[in-house]
Amino acid sequence: MTTQISTDPEHIAVSKSRGIDIDWKDGHHSSYGVEYLRDWCPCATCTGAHGTEPRRKMTEQKTDTQANPFQMYKAKTKMLGVEPVGGYAMRIEWNDGHNTGIYSYDHLRRICPCEECGKARGEG
Repeated sequence: MTTQISTDPEHIAVSKSRGIDIDWKDGHHSSYGVEYLRDWCPCATCTGAHGTEPRRKMTEQKTDTQANPFQMYKAKTKMLGVEPVGGYAMRIEWNDGHNTGIYSYDHLRRICPCEECGKARGEG
């Protein structure tokens, strides 16, 4: 028998400088760092749904600094605000001016960065 995965949060804790922690109703815990959340913004612009190139993930850009030692200063990613959207999602306003991503609880559960969820997705 398999356990039903819940996309209903029991408790959400927000730290604008560190990220978001969610305790799900099925007992699972997810912890999303700020850069991880920004990388996984589900909006059309960031995912390339408008036929444009998807936004490069910050984790990919970090490897580029080895090739170019003269990188411009880039402010640390921070959340300026988080607001609920109905009973199914949240919108995050970022310090880079972006605020169109609506992070549904389904999306957040699907992208959970924990090892257990990564294995379930076949990532390791």
